[in-house]
Amino acid sequence: MRKLLATGALMVLSALPAFAQAPQLDPGEKLEKLQFPAVTMQIKGWTKFGNSHVFTLPVKAGQHVKISFTTRSQFAFLAIFDLSKGDDEAFFGTDEDGSVLDTIAKEDTTWMLRPYYSKVSPRRGLGAPYTLMIEPQAPGTAPPAAKSEEPQRPSLFPPKSGADEEE
Repeated sequence: MRKLLATGALMVLSALPAFAQAPQLDPGEKLEKLQFPAVTMQIKGWTKFGNSHVFTLPVKAGQHVKISFTTRSQFAFLAIFDLSKGDDEAFFGTDEDGSVLDTIAKEDTTWMLRPYYSKVSPRRGLGAPYTLMIEPQAPGTAPPAAKSEEPQRPSLFPPKSGADEEE
C-alpha cells in the first residue's frame, strides 16, 4: 500500500512542472500553439468575449523579438504573460505599455499572447478586429533603449535663474 501511495505521489509531483506551463484559459477561449517564426508572422483575428483565440509562443534565451498589436477599437488590447512564472500578472499590456513590445528574451520560456476586449469599458458590440505581428529581429541588434528619465511634469513655479541663486 505504501509503495502505491509513494508511486502516486511521485507521479503527481513530476507532473507539476507540466501544469505550471499550461495556460489558464477563460471559458470559450481557444488555444493556438505557435512556433517562433523565421520571418514576420501576421495574425488577423477578432476579440470576442467568450469566443477568442489565445496564442502560446515559445522563445529561447537571447532571441530578439518584436510583437506589435494594432486595432481600430479603443477597447481592444493585448496582454502577454510568461508561463514559466507562477503569477497571473502580464509582463506587457498594450493598455499601459504601448502597442509594441521589442525585447530580448532573458531565458527559455513560453509566452501567452491574449488579445482581449475590455469588459469594463462602455462599448457597443461584442468585439473588435485586430492584427498581431510577430517579427524576429536580427541577432545582435539591441531593442530601443527605454527612457530612464522621469517625464517632465509642469511646475507651478518657474525654474530658478542663475542671478536668483546668488542672492
